[in-house]
Order: sequence, then structure tokens, then C-alpha cells
Amino acid sequence: MLHRGQESTDGTGGGELTVPMAWLYAEYIADELLRTGDLMPPTSFEFRAGRDALALTIYLADSGDELSGIRVVTQLDTWLSLTAYDQPWQDWVREHMARRTAEATASGAPAPDLELAAAAWRWLEETELLAPDLDAVPGGGSVPGDDDGPKVWTPAWRLGLPLGHLAIHLF
Repeated sequence: MLHRGQESTDGTGGGELTVPMAWLYAEYIADELLRTGDLMPPTSFEFRAGRDALALTIYLADSGDELSGIRVVTQLDTWLSLTAYDQPWQDWVREHMARRTAEATASGAPAPDLELAAAAWRWLEETELLAPDLDAVPGGGSVPGDDDGPKVWTPAWRLGLPLGHLAIHLF
């Protein structure tokens, strides 16, 4: 039995599956960069934060959803500059997500890539991870013998972004 919307066999009816290849490819590249850097276990929340932040950067920096394997190496410098510490990455993501959302709404076409990117962005913004205080003054306030130093709850993107940046450097 065919599901509703899949009755047509000539390709003109509804029900076609749109595969989010641009997002999946961006996520794959981010995953490979982080695994190559060997910065943290792939099962950790920190790894997910780094992968999602890097995947968002890769996906949103590719204006045509046409990221090809050969272009990956040529894009490393762009991704490196976008993820740098002194860049307003969070604002950049918000602007690009808003632009892509407006384009998808105007076109009326399904946007599965954008849906996955939006889910990753929500997770990065709403999830807080206990992480080293990146803004702490070196040598100030850590307990003797405590290797980790001060920790704070921070949005996942604030931890994932420097991890993604470092992974690009290590690649």
C-alpha cells in the first residue's frame, strides 16, 4: 500500500524524499576534522559541541550548498577565520540562519538541510556544559593539585567553537 502523497509513479506527485546532503556533508567534514585532531573522545558532549559548531560554520559558509570534496582544503582558511576567538561567530550564525530561513520560506521548497542546521544551532545555544573557564585569569584561584582549574557552565557553542578552530589548525 502506498502512503498518502506517494500515489504518483511519474515523479510529478508528492512524497519525494529530500536528502539533506549539504548538512550531512558539512557534519561529516567537521567530524573528520575533530577525529583527526584527536582532541576528545567522539562520544563526549564536548566532541558534539565541536562537531556541531564546525558543521554550522561549514554549512553556512557554503552559499550554494555545493560543497565538494576538492574545495574542502581551499575552505580551511575561511573556516579558520570564522571560528577565530575574536570573531562574532554567534552573530554571524544568527544572520546566516535568518537569511537561509527567509530564502527557504520564500521558495516554499523543503529545506531539510536547514532543519538539521537549526536543530544543531538550538542544541548549541540551549545546552550548557561544565567546562574550563576560558576567560579565567591564568594562575588565579585554582586549587593546588587541581589540573583542570576553574570550571563554569557555558553554552555548548562557546566550548565547541574553540575546539573546532583547534581541530582545523591540527588538520
